[in-house]
Amino acid sequence: MSNSLSPSVPLSFPSTLSHIRAFTLRATVPTPTAFSISSSASTLHTRILQIPSPVMNTTTKLAATQRELCQLDELSDFEKLLSPSGHISICGFGSLLSEKSARSTFPNLLNFRVAKLKGFRRVFAHVAPIFFDRGIAKPETKEISSLSVEPCEGETLIVTVFEIQKSEIPAFIERELEFRFLAVLPETLDGEPFANPAVLCGRYSDEEFFQIRCKGSKDIYFQHYGRCNIEKIWRDDILPCRVYLRHCVLAAKNLGDIAYNNFLDHTFLGDRTTTIRTYLSTTGSGIMEEEPPESLKSRYGG
Repeated sequence: MSNSLSPSVPLSFPSTLSHIRAFTLRATVPTPTAFSISSSASTLHTRILQIPSPVMNTTTKLAATQRELCQLDELSDFEKLLSPSGHISICGFGSLLSEKSARSTFPNLLNFRVAKLKGFRRVFAHVAPIFFDRGIAKPETKEISSLSVEPCEGETLIVTVFEIQKSEIPAFIERELEFRFLAVLPETLDGEPFANPAVLCGRYSDEEFFQIRCKGSKDIYFQHYGRCNIEKIWRDDILPCRVYLRHCVLAAKNLGDIAYNNFLDHTFLGDRTTTIRTYLSTTGSGIMEEEPPESLKSRYGG
């Protein structure tokens, strides 16, 4: 598959947004320009994020702190976020909370640090083929879910941010192909906005994945998901992959109490009600005591 993404679907605006701001995709964030919804989408220089149903509703509005949110549809969009040194910032919220995991994927990453991201929550709501490939998916119990984020007003996440080289962007896109790529503006733990936006992997949709990333091809879809008998990617009736969840919890714990408690209390099952803290003390009890398979102990060790 090509490392560049297909053109985006036509944009439309959710009825819950009456006014939204946007920044031009560039290395630094200029003063935001205001656009009214009545403006024709084709006349906008910047593509504004479309939040698809059911993600966008009255309880998951785009937070005021992230109105600068932009969707990255093509390789050139990512390149507009490059710093003068030729690096781009990446936001980690799951396995990439672990610096060891991040460096196993991006050996040359720079400036790994903890940050705060307002207006999003974590949700275990999509199937990951890699869990099947590695033998840690449990389809019989629906413990097959990986982690994504979605806009949610009033929520704040503790995340990690680090920089990778321009040459690593195509591999990053290919690795995270099932996600919606967003440009967001993290903050320091003291609340100071970063100078440059970072790339965040958000919730996508099955229809968009098939039509855009797979170009409407069943053969391409089979290469990614069909080979694992996955007919639907984004689901609200699945549970976290046990080995992966343990890894993410340990990674958050290694970052300190603030990150650890934030992960437990601001990460949800697909019902958007049950927190991971509650899950681990009830249905998911015992997960933290289970060791990964020997061959994956380093990869999923927190």
